[in-house]
Order: sequence, then C-alpha cells, then structure tokens
Amino acid sequence: MIVVGITGASGSILGIRLIEELLNNGERVSCVISDTAIKILSHELSIPQKENFSLKEVIKNRSIARDLNLFTQFDNNNFFSPIASGSTIFESLIIIPCSMKTLSSIAHGYASSLITRVADVAIKEKRKCIIVPRETPLSMIHIENMYKVATAGVIIAPPMLTFYNFPKSMDDNINFMVGKILNLLGKKHSLFKSWEEITNEKFH
Repeated sequence: MIVVGITGASGSILGIRLIEELLNNGERVSCVISDTAIKILSHELSIPQKENFSLKEVIKNRSIARDLNLFTQFDNNNFFSPIASGSTIFESLIIIPCSMKTLSSIAHGYASSLITRVADVAIKEKRKCIIVPRETPLSMIHIENMYKVATAGVIIAPPMLTFYNFPKSMDDNINFMVGKILNLLGKKHSLFKSWEEITNEKFH
C-alpha cells in the first residue's frame, strides 16, 4: 500500500495524477486530503464544492484510473484510521503537494492531522517518505525545515519544470513530475522519455 497526502498548497492535480498512475499500475492507494486542499482543488479544477467531498468521485469523473477498488480515502482528522499506526504496513508516503505549514509540522514532530501523523510514522519506521513542496521563493525558515526533514530521511522533490523533453502543455510538465515521483518509488511508467532515451534517439 502507498499513502498519498494532498495538502493545502497549489497544484493538487499533481496528487491526483500520481494516484491515477499508481492505481493503473495495480497499487493499493490510501489517500488523505486536507480541508484546505479540497477548497484549492475545487478552485483549480473548477469542481463545485460539496458537503461530502469524495476524491474517488473526482478521479472517477476524470476516467483515467481503471481500478478504483484499490483506492481508499481517509479523513484528515481521523486518528483511528489504520494508517495512523506504525503497526499498519505501508510501502511509502508521498505528500504532493506539500504546504509549508505541513512541512513545518513534520519538521517539528507536530502531528496534529492524519497527514502529519502518517509522516511521523513513516519517519520513525524508516519507510520511504517523499514531499513535494510548493512554494517560491523559499525563506530561510522553509529551507531550514527542509534541511531538518531531509536529515531525518525524507526525500524532497520540488515540482520543477522540464525542458529537455520539449513539453508542449501543462499536462506534459505535470506528467513529468509525477513520473519523477514514480521513479523514486521504483515504479515503471511511460509519462516521459528519459534522458538516455532522448540522447539515443538524437545521437544514434
């Protein structure tokens, strides 16, 4: 099982696309989305806000993910969910996008939400933890918090633009970042061509 946290930073589509690709790879996915992330997602994807928000419904309507039976969503305030305990085995945690508030909470061990609690679990249990921070420019406080979590074993993967594979749309850049995360997870994908593939085509 892979856990995906979506927090209140711009770029929630990154988390959605990652979940879709993981599901299509046959991975079991548990997702936690913060209240602020729901508002931002609704704004950025032009989705009307409902009282009982369902990310599963959003993904279903996009018709990209094939097997939604592998997907489970947990409330960010539900500390009784299985993933809140280290006794529940999960392979990796990816927080995408990660707000600076969430980063700060993780850096200081302040597990006040399910997302930050799962990060606490991942770090203490030595499981793979990847955060995709969305902020620019970065203040010294942000950088110090990134340094702190990096020394605890967290992988920091900022959502950088791609240039060498000549993106033609926003989707190309989104897929590039999701592909980079899948690379870090050791999962196969065809979201972009690697530098090796590009150079082989160009110079051979």
